[in-house]
Amino acid sequence: MEPFTIDPAAPESPNRLLGSVITEEVKHNGRRLFRKGHRIGSDDLASLATIERPIHAVRLAGDDVHEDVAGRRLAEAVAGAHLEIRGPVTSRYNLVVTIKGLLRVDREATITINQLPGIAVFTLQDRLPVVPGKIVAGVKITPVAVPEATLRQAEALAARQPMVRVEAFRPLSVGVVTTEGLAGRLRERFQATVRRKVEWYGASLLRFEEAPSDVKAVATAIERLIDDGADLILTGGGNTIDPLDPTLLALPQIEAEMVMFGAPAHPGSMFWLAERGSVPIFNLASCSMYSKATVADLVLPWVMAGERVTRHDLATLGYGGLLDRGMAFRFPDYEADATEEEDE
Repeated sequence: MEPFTIDPAAPESPNRLLGSVITEEVKHNGRRLFRKGHRIGSDDLASLATIERPIHAVRLAGDDVHEDVAGRRLAEAVAGAHLEIRGPVTSRYNLVVTIKGLLRVDREATITINQLPGIAVFTLQDRLPVVPGKIVAGVKITPVAVPEATLRQAEALAARQPMVRVEAFRPLSVGVVTTEGLAGRLRERFQATVRRKVEWYGASLLRFEEAPSDVKAVATAIERLIDDGADLILTGGGNTIDPLDPTLLALPQIEAEMVMFGAPAHPGSMFWLAERGSVPIFNLASCSMYSKATVADLVLPWVMAGERVTRHDLATLGYGGLLDRGMAFRFPDYEADATEEEDE
């Protein structure tokens, strides 16, 4: 790019101006005449002649790609499944969600691509539940143009795998086992909360199984739900800090393996996750009835998107695991099925 100044007092040949790019916002009589990044065409020459001050601009080299064209190509390279590209608005393209699902962002690829000169890709955090209409990423060329070689390098980095994508929630069948610890209004509230959360993901509630506080009874209830097609088992009413809790003792009875007991987060540190084959089993603490900002509400979107949750996944919750009210964006908004965010 070759920077220069358009000086109305010493006008250049129109042919020298055509195709040049204005690098600042230009106003005349209180209104915007040209935005930064505007490429000068023949229709602009008369307006330029009315400006009473010098205007900063650049001439693009033969291998330079204008920010709007380059931004679109970069957005197409970055965007994966279930995202639409919207823009440009002030040379930025937004990636907008088209389904309800789990946002996946390749953090390392994002860091790598942003080290290229003139490239800017900015996203929400990985593994957030999102709804249609949500803007989850922006793509922008920070100068008014970028060399073709740099743009191709960015496209190659993004092509290794989609940097930003949304995994659709799956219509899982969910079984729930509760023990005698839940009764009366507490049981009713628990069931209503679980039903609302499960159905928000598009999953279906197979049924609630109520079992006495007996190891064999709990084991039988879980196995019966799995035999009837449950893809996920949720439990309630137990006492996690009690090593003789019948739900915990039932797990080895059905050959389920504990993935992790306890979680490095609060609230919900007494969360546990086990697996019986491909079926995850985890507990919903009583705080789940009063808050959607618990460990279970972080893990549930992962499971509903079909991901297998590992011990390492749960260990990573410790970083940022003090779940205060300012982290509402990390949790499902069980009241919303869509949003419509405006481009800025």
